[in-house]
Amino acid sequence: MKTNIKTKTDRQKLTPRREPYWERIRGGAYVGFRKLESGEGTWIARWRGEDGKQHYRALGEFSDFDAAVKDAVPWFDQTEGGTSPKATTVEATCKEYVEHLKTHKSEATAKDAKGRFNRLVYGKAIARTELNRLKSSDVRKWLNAQLADVDAEDAEDLRRAKDSANRNLASFKAALNFALKSHLVATDAAWKTVTPFPRSGKRRERFLTLEERRQLLAACPADLQTLVHALLITAARPGEIAAATAGDFDRKAGTLALQGKTGRRIVSLSSAALEFFTKAAKGKLPSAYLVARVDGSQWNKDAWKKVFSRAVKGAHLPTDVVLYSVRHTAISEMIASGIDSFIVARLAGTSTAMIDKHYGHLRHDRTRAKLDQARMV
Repeated sequence: MKTNIKTKTDRQKLTPRREPYWERIRGGAYVGFRKLESGEGTWIARWRGEDGKQHYRALGEFSDFDAAVKDAVPWFDQTEGGTSPKATTVEATCKEYVEHLKTHKSEATAKDAKGRFNRLVYGKAIARTELNRLKSSDVRKWLNAQLADVDAEDAEDLRRAKDSANRNLASFKAALNFALKSHLVATDAAWKTVTPFPRSGKRRERFLTLEERRQLLAACPADLQTLVHALLITAARPGEIAAATAGDFDRKAGTLALQGKTGRRIVSLSSAALEFFTKAAKGKLPSAYLVARVDGSQWNKDAWKKVFSRAVKGAHLPTDVVLYSVRHTAISEMIASGIDSFIVARLAGTSTAMIDKHYGHLRHDRTRAKLDQARMV
């Protein structure tokens, strides 16, 4: 006897069972209702592919038949158009994209994308979302959440956070576009209209003259002075120096191990830097912070932000000088002194492309000076 699942009254008369009661929608496409011992019951879609195999998709709970059909039809249309009938989550998509990068790009590119997804996708609510159920509001919410903990009144922090979020969005959309090309989803409507944050102005790379550096150091309290000094002699990122321990310093080898955006690296130290860190590490356990606050705790952005601003003011320097200006100054001095870009990039934990992009003019100036000394004709 044919069963009817189109009305609530008829569905209530059905015998509870695991196998759904099916209703044909069109050739190869069915919507089924699974009657449960209690509750309203759940809906499921079934599609028969060209190979004759049956594919299923859970639809969830709906109050009526028409609503369940409305939810199932886009899936029928997509699979009929060649999209994979298998449900793929955002997390699975990102992981597949990382593997693609390993094969077709490089380990470094794949590692960069994986790092972003580890921080912002895997384990998050958006990760569990099925790709063909992803909405533009989901992606926009994911993007905006990256600014949730940023101080909106700090223009530089906000600018850097937006730049970082835009790079994360580019990687995320690349993964989703890869899924589109792989026919795992039928349309890019969920992310195509989500645009990056507008450019909020390029960071002004403030270079400190030797006299300004001396004024700044003199205006810093003792513990901050040590941090600023360490940045000037290493060109490291503030967070890298703050996280370094006494055990990371190898006096015999004359090196310091740093953990940063590009992973762990071991950098060579100048004689002056070797002397400085030998003094900083004296009497400390290997696990103790090499450059710590006055109470021995770790430096972080919240800890150095206000005290550094006061030091800048006390040194009568422009207000656009931030702690990152110290790193920029150190890199600039390395380039200007004639150290090869590859070595500078290795020491600073960045790429030669970034060195050329931000400090190329210094290399050209240095080269020009050497060319001027050469007799060509």
